[in-house]
Amino acid sequence: MIESADQFDEMRNADGSVRSAYAGYCNWFDEQDEAQLRRKDKEADDSFRRTGITFNVYGEDEAEERLIPFDMVPRIITAAEWRRLSRGIEQRVSALNSFLYDLYHRQEIVRSGRVPERLFRHNDAWLPQMVGFTPPGGIYTHIVGIDLVRTGPNDFFVLEDNARTPSGVSYMLENRETMMAMFPELFSRVSVETVSNYPRRLAKSLAACAPEATGGKPTIAVLTPGIYNSAYFEHAFLADQMGAELVEASDLRVVGGRVQMRTTRGYQPIDVLYRRVDDDFLDPLTFNPDSVLGIPGIMDVYRAGGITIANAPGTGVADDKAVYSFMPEIVEFYTGEKPLLPNVKTWRCSDSDSLAYVLDNLDELVIKEVHGSGGYGMLIGPTATKREIASFRKKLIANPQNYIAQPTLSLSTCPVFTRKGLAPRHVDLRPFVLMSPNGIDITPGGLTRVALKKGSLVVNSSQGGGTKDTWVLKD
Repeated sequence: MIESADQFDEMRNADGSVRSAYAGYCNWFDEQDEAQLRRKDKEADDSFRRTGITFNVYGEDEAEERLIPFDMVPRIITAAEWRRLSRGIEQRVSALNSFLYDLYHRQEIVRSGRVPERLFRHNDAWLPQMVGFTPPGGIYTHIVGIDLVRTGPNDFFVLEDNARTPSGVSYMLENRETMMAMFPELFSRVSVETVSNYPRRLAKSLAACAPEATGGKPTIAVLTPGIYNSAYFEHAFLADQMGAELVEASDLRVVGGRVQMRTTRGYQPIDVLYRRVDDDFLDPLTFNPDSVLGIPGIMDVYRAGGITIANAPGTGVADDKAVYSFMPEIVEFYTGEKPLLPNVKTWRCSDSDSLAYVLDNLDELVIKEVHGSGGYGMLIGPTATKREIASFRKKLIANPQNYIAQPTLSLSTCPVFTRKGLAPRHVDLRPFVLMSPNGIDITPGGLTRVALKKGSLVVNSSQGGGTKDTWVLKD
């Protein structure tokens, strides 16, 4: 992933003319007073600060809460582009769920030789406790975030699959609400698909996954590690928007074979638990015995069919970056079709030939930890110093199976609003997908993350990135 002269500008053609997706927006933008836009930009920051849309930065002495930067120029996708993306996303998420079912049952894909057993056998995210057990409705991946990058007019690639506990949907919703509050007239001129109904769709999808033990309308709760978690704002936001209960471990206990929450009327059963707690902390009787974030005995209730846990324990093996490198084979094995959305070319450093190539080309590649996230633990070769490359070389040689490598793609850019006017910055896109026995539901849009620093390729908020509203145009 590298900046170059031929990078694809999503707003403008090579001759400077405006692409059709942005025509309506640019007509509106050209009519605006620049001073007024600057005031609106400050209003957006003030609004996010009042709302409390912040995140915690781990690993820093101050462990401070930071405001997530918001850029008020939307990222715009045409209806035709979105239809093509949706077909590819649906195919991929369906394959991921089938892969997880197979992995915890007969392992036909391993027997076929398509993926090696070592891929999960020594993987901490693979849970022996899930072997032979089928979650309610056969759904493992209730909520998925698929990270996409673009390199040309029709060139979209999957950069990463987030099947564990994908975050960021609250920012997608707040970005849209902020844009509509600031520029209501803009939405009367440009017809954009709605995203505001996501919480209702999430609640409906989760309810459809309730276990057979449910009587009447399912009770849904969101399990949070607490106020010090970096995504606590999102946990509280989604619970509020869904009309669900926000609970911590201290609010829950196993009573009469059900997981129940403390209420003013005593303990009441929960049918669906949307957990934002990692597997290892979910049940101290099954996993980490020192955990104070989970519910003792919940895995017994789960395996007995007394509760649905979303996402299912053990789904983390599917968003492992080593597994990602096999996704083309996984998609074809379970769907019988070639992937509609291709992977970025990936070298598995556990393979000796691949490792030799990667070591010879460190200054040209992006190296990632297999279990890494948030932009941490990676090397961007073209922008790295000689010292950083030398240090990473030692890490690769010492533990090659912990890394994958990818080429330096020329990522697309979208304009951001700066003091000097509009300027291009690199972006990615995380659409959010819901899955239930009733089908796959993809919200039209998603979270666009933007590298606000000129030339930067890292879009993560923890690394200085920001977010944009994502528009999918109506036909």
